[in-house]
Amino acid sequence: MDFEAAKAVCRTFPGVTEDLKWGEVNVFSVGGKMFACTNADLPAFRISFKVDDDRFLELTDRPGIIPAPYMARLKWVYTDDPKSLSDEEAAGLLRRSWELAFAKLTKKLQREIGEPT
Repeated sequence: MDFEAAKAVCRTFPGVTEDLKWGEVNVFSVGGKMFACTNADLPAFRISFKVDDDRFLELTDRPGIIPAPYMARLKWVYTDDPKSLSDEEAAGLLRRSWELAFAKLTKKLQREIGEPT
């Protein structure tokens, strides 16, 4: 998956905001909670996102996927090889990351954003 494809996938989720943090990192959030980060300026596309606790070790055992710097304790992974995930699997993992962030929002904010489709 490349940068534009990842942005397109993230933008399909309800309530998503996109902004630039730390000078160069594109951050995707829902209700103020981050669910994916990427930097388009790197020579190769790389992305970080939250995963389920039980998938963290499975994913980080794969070549090209490592615990995300500064965020590993929160079960975020970092793909340093864009070919480590197929487009379909990456889209599913990004969706799951959005769902995990959405689930942490207050019920009121969840209702305002709308239920996941």
